[in-house]
Amino acid sequence: MQPSGETITQDCFDCPIRHRAVCARCETEELNLLEEIKYYRSFEAGQTVVWSGDKMDFVGSLVSGVATLSQTMEDGRTQMVGLLLPSDFVGRPGRIGSPYDVIATTDIVMCCFRKKPFEAMMQTTPHVAQRLLEMTLDELDAAREWMLVLGRKTAREKIASLLCIIGRRDSALRMNARSRSLAFDLPLTREAMADYLGLTLETVSRQVSALKREGVIVLQGKRHILVPDLDRLMEEAGDDSDGGLLV
Repeated sequence: MQPSGETITQDCFDCPIRHRAVCARCETEELNLLEEIKYYRSFEAGQTVVWSGDKMDFVGSLVSGVATLSQTMEDGRTQMVGLLLPSDFVGRPGRIGSPYDVIATTDIVMCCFRKKPFEAMMQTTPHVAQRLLEMTLDELDAAREWMLVLGRKTAREKIASLLCIIGRRDSALRMNARSRSLAFDLPLTREAMADYLGLTLETVSRQVSALKREGVIVLQGKRHILVPDLDRLMEEAGDDSDGGLLV
């Protein structure tokens, strides 16, 4: 399936993820170099961005929307192994293909860079390589934290942890990280949440309803969530107010 919307334009200085993306530390001259190898692609919800094992001729950042990382076993079973949120980097310089299926959960827009020129630029532009290393280490920390979530936390703590991750990332993108209340749209269905967290659909629904009933979260419609007190949600996740999985 071919992506749509490849004629999207965006000024780097007005980019909503500029302060968190791989280009966050770039100066004007470096941004101009990236501009020469940059293009945008959009994908509709449900479209595959890249299949596992396919050759990738681009790398890039998620500008808007949410995608999932999934891996399929030999017998056909599929496991969601990660979420890609705005500013997350897709692709690995120096590697031919992707180890995972990347699938758009919502409509997404990606800022892409032609892979070979990007790899060459990393050798001559320390700000890009430095920022990519920071993002890779953050991703490693998040993966280790997620092992704790899946391995040791209760169903209630898992749900609260996932809401913390999504809510705090949304707040950081809006540069509103100091706020102790959050409002965001949940990008996953309850079925997808169950798959990601290793829970049943019934358990997810029951725990979300319990958090709502106790005032930890407020649901508006099917997906919009208000968190009146972030500290309380983090307590439900088994984290203190200075911790959390993702900032």
